[in-house]
Amino acid sequence: MTTALDALLRVDRAAFSLDLPLDAAPGEVVALLGPNGAGKSTALRALAGLLPLTDGHLRLDGAMLEDPAAGVHTPAEQRPVGVVFQDYLLFPHLSALDNVAFGLRCRGHRRREARALALPWLERMGLAEHAAARPGSLSGGQAQRVALARALAVRPRLLLLDEPLAALDARTRLDVRAQLRRHLAEFEAVAILVTHDPLDAMVLADRLVVIEDGRTVQSGTPSEISRRPRTDYIARLVGLNLYRGTAAGHRVELPDGQELFTSEEISGPAFVAFPPAAVTLHRHRPDGSARNVWPLTVAGLDLHGDQVRVDLTGPLPLAADLTPAAAAELDLAPGIEVWAAVKAAQTHAYPA
Repeated sequence: MTTALDALLRVDRAAFSLDLPLDAAPGEVVALLGPNGAGKSTALRALAGLLPLTDGHLRLDGAMLEDPAAGVHTPAEQRPVGVVFQDYLLFPHLSALDNVAFGLRCRGHRRREARALALPWLERMGLAEHAAARPGSLSGGQAQRVALARALAVRPRLLLLDEPLAALDARTRLDVRAQLRRHLAEFEAVAILVTHDPLDAMVLADRLVVIEDGRTVQSGTPSEISRRPRTDYIARLVGLNLYRGTAAGHRVELPDGQELFTSEEISGPAFVAFPPAAVTLHRHRPDGSARNVWPLTVAGLDLHGDQVRVDLTGPLPLAADLTPAAAAELDLAPGIEVWAAVKAAQTHAYPA
């Protein structure tokens, strides 16, 4: 596979350090996913040239853009990089067309030429009729597309998107996400998407890189990440209960002595995961075939889509999803004691 982006981003700051290897192929969309403070924005600023590397390197299409050891640092304005900021940063005094043309003018094009080159990008975004409009009269979704057009108009070799859908309401977000996916699919260079929203990452990216505390904790395709999470943060993102222990055959012993039975046969350090929907709750110990049964206490209830998410504490803290009717029938409330059961066939075990 040809590598278009080859980077080792090392940034040392007073209370935080980033140490992130990052590579991508031409046409690949990579999402940086992580909790607040993980280092996603630091990585994006370093790629853009807005924050110098302490160590490491940044090579794009074979050209070295930054290498602190060799004294190489290409200024942000000289990098073939386009950026879509979270709040878009459109110039309020310029029309949509002139906003898109701005980057082209910065690259040396005259005003008329820049506007002529910018107009097809607005047409591609379905915004030709809004070319004369100021940002203040555009909807959130329209402003986002103008910002994307401005970033793409300079034909960057690296497109950086910083939480591009965060400022949109739920309905607009759905529509713009679908449009953004189409535009990214047509983009021939590398795109790096920063987000804390797992749905944005799963829908838009070819590959996810999950960052915690400035380090990569897991990377892979969306399906790989969602099927085999390796940290509690990722498990919560993809909606799974996750445990780590030591496996022997079909039994996994957890550090506190609890046991989980799985249908897979595995040995050594292992993860066990199962969805909240795999958990059944009972007011009395069940007589069924489930080998995983625990007495737990309801800690809280929350509406989760069309299900009730029940948080449970006890020997094996977990989350369970029930229908509202099932929750009402069990008369669940915080402090109520219940039995939780999970069939071994509904768990998934894999090496840690």
